[in-house]
Amino acid sequence: MSVLFVCLGNICRSPLAEAALRAEAEKAGIALELDSAGTGDWHIGSPPDRRAQAVALGHGIDISSYRGRQVSPEDFRRFDHIFALDAENLKNLRRIRPADGKADLRLLMDLVPGREGSDVTDPYFGEDAGFDRTWGDVTRAGRAIVAMLRK
Repeated sequence: MSVLFVCLGNICRSPLAEAALRAEAEKAGIALELDSAGTGDWHIGSPPDRRAQAVALGHGIDISSYRGRQVSPEDFRRFDHIFALDAENLKNLRRIRPADGKADLRLLMDLVPGREGSDVTDPYFGEDAGFDRTWGDVTRAGRAIVAMLRK
């Protein structure tokens, strides 16, 4: 099973979602291929935002080796599931999806009861506390993905 998380720049939300699911899957003993990407190209090759790294590290997860990359047409063929972290990125993913793309494409928070249709909090332009809210969002979603995979 393979999962890709996609946000705008791939330095905040999507790396945190990747890290959260990686941790939840390890706890559950589920093997997954995981990655994250952005629809934009501003942060290709850059490490996650220092605040995202700090939040992940606070939960025992080191994401300093992650590097930003832009989503590609091949991702739609390679991954089983692609989760957009907000509605705008979901719209962009639908626009660039190739005709032979096999990935199930969804909004990440649609998996969390009571949060359907909502975006993962984008902390980039805010205070450090926003990264904690984002971590909460992606952790709940990671648990929901693990529950879905167990069925």
